[in-house]
Amino acid sequence: MRVLIVDDEPLARAFLAEQLGAMAGVEVIGEAANGFEAVKLAEGLAPDLLLLDVQMPRLSGLEVLELLGERAPQVVFVTAHDEFAVRAFEVHAVDYLLKPVEQARLAQAIERAAARLMAPRDRAGSAPTGIASLLAAPRSPDHPLQRVLIREAEHVHVLPVHRIDFIEAQDDYLSFAAGGRRHRKQQTLSQIESQLDRTRFVRIHRSFILNVERIVRIDPYAKDSWQVQLADGTRLPMSRTGYQRLKEVLD
Repeated sequence: MRVLIVDDEPLARAFLAEQLGAMAGVEVIGEAANGFEAVKLAEGLAPDLLLLDVQMPRLSGLEVLELLGERAPQVVFVTAHDEFAVRAFEVHAVDYLLKPVEQARLAQAIERAAARLMAPRDRAGSAPTGIASLLAAPRSPDHPLQRVLIREAEHVHVLPVHRIDFIEAQDDYLSFAAGGRRHRKQQTLSQIESQLDRTRFVRIHRSFILNVERIVRIDPYAKDSWQVQLADGTRLPMSRTGYQRLKEVLD
């Protein structure tokens, strides 16, 4: 079993590498100190298993899996927070380990991973499933989305939501407008709407979500419709329903 260790703490990586090195049939093929390194190494080395820290400063463990998508191997999450266990199993992770990791629990997780890898492919699969639906799930008002990951060719953009001017639905994709640039991501407008701060972002039209802080003026356009002008001069259509939603936020 070829294992990639991902953890921003050097001592944690060293402990895991030492323990795995003593296990028969297990090879540590690399270590990553952050999520960006993890994505690069996972795509280049094609490990069988990720030992993946959940909370890291640049990308979280879930964000690493989002970027890997169908290329993600099996995963064992490593976390300091027990409440993450439910979310780990929602993405069909092999197991989760609480820090500080106990040797016996690590061995048990490796045994589970080996069993899953040996199972028929149609049962075991090659990647954790459920990650897309979990990442698309609505956020609570107290914990709205803080950043959006957008992969374009070989580049990954980490877009803080406060930089977003508006979001436009384009067929099966969303176009995120920020600072005069556009970034495309395959997602639905309803999914992103349910994750954003409802006091800052309003769906003003069936195809547009607007950052209300960018509004300069609102002009009547036709019967039961308006145009919203943004600080950069962009004009967006607003429906009657969108107008009512915007009024509720601004009042």
